[in-house]
Amino acid sequence: MQTTINYITTLCNIPSPTGFTTTIMDYVQAELESFGYTPVRTAKGGLMVSVKGTDDSKHRVVTAHLDTLGAMVRAIKPDGRLKMDLVGGFVYNAIEGENCTVHVAKNGKEISGTILMHQTSVHVYRDAGTAERNQTNMEIRLDEKVKTADETRALGIEVGDFISFDPRVVVTESGFIKSRHLDDKVSAAILIKLLKTYKENAIVLPNTTHFYFSAFEEVGHGANSSLPAETVEYLAVDMGAMGDDQATDEYTVSICVKDGSGPYHYELRQHMVALAEKNNIPYKLDIYPYYGSDASAAMRAGAEVKHALLGAGIESSHSYERTHTDSVEATERLVDAYLKSEVI
Repeated sequence: MQTTINYITTLCNIPSPTGFTTTIMDYVQAELESFGYTPVRTAKGGLMVSVKGTDDSKHRVVTAHLDTLGAMVRAIKPDGRLKMDLVGGFVYNAIEGENCTVHVAKNGKEISGTILMHQTSVHVYRDAGTAERNQTNMEIRLDEKVKTADETRALGIEVGDFISFDPRVVVTESGFIKSRHLDDKVSAAILIKLLKTYKENAIVLPNTTHFYFSAFEEVGHGANSSLPAETVEYLAVDMGAMGDDQATDEYTVSICVKDGSGPYHYELRQHMVALAEKNNIPYKLDIYPYYGSDASAAMRAGAEVKHALLGAGIESSHSYERTHTDSVEATERLVDAYLKSEVI
């Protein structure tokens, strides 16, 4: 598991808010090329590596997304601070007090800052604890000597510059992994590790499989295109959602039976269950009520495939997230077992 954990750490530390993923795609492409693969960039910015299998007539697509939550500069305020516009589905409360980086398009600089309420100081603002956390009240305090909008613009900052959040990656001795953006860099790390293992051990998969690292999942239209015509099965490897009424935990692989888009393909889901039971892989079945995946996006786009979704259990999704190496291992084992099984 150490190799997978190393990839998780590396990926989480590369900023990649949706729309700003070139750097992380460059890293993954170089890594896959070093294994001996020939990955291809899609026009939309994703990365696909195709692995020929014994049966080249029925293909599979397996995805993980490398884009994350983030923000963009919405406006430069008169005092030189920044107003944000969110990228992805999360709430302002989840990023209050977080350090961040502004990626300046004009000159390539990276300028650090902190995301705070305008009314942060309890010694000045009576409503510091009660004011709504929204676009009007939240702002970025830059770590630069700026007091006016013109001084901020002099740094090169403008509307549309991307903002990434400090991931704060921690791996504890007890096996927990804490970081922002475990959704979905845990899954991407698993796919990279499996591709490395297959190449090193000359493993031939039963069916031609396309590993698709997508770039727009957090805004709903990630890997919904560029699917080869021969594709009959589509597996999205993404996070398992935890909370009240959820079966998912941080120690098993979560197999999604239904999300906000509706039920996943029953026979393919049951195939995953059978593989988990046959291989003694701990799993949970679950419904994610407010969720969509690359697989559900592909179905909305008209893909004629069987679709499934599974992933590691992620605590506090779209905030400062956490999982355990037990869940990562269970997920990796199930994805591996699926890829080594034949198309149903």
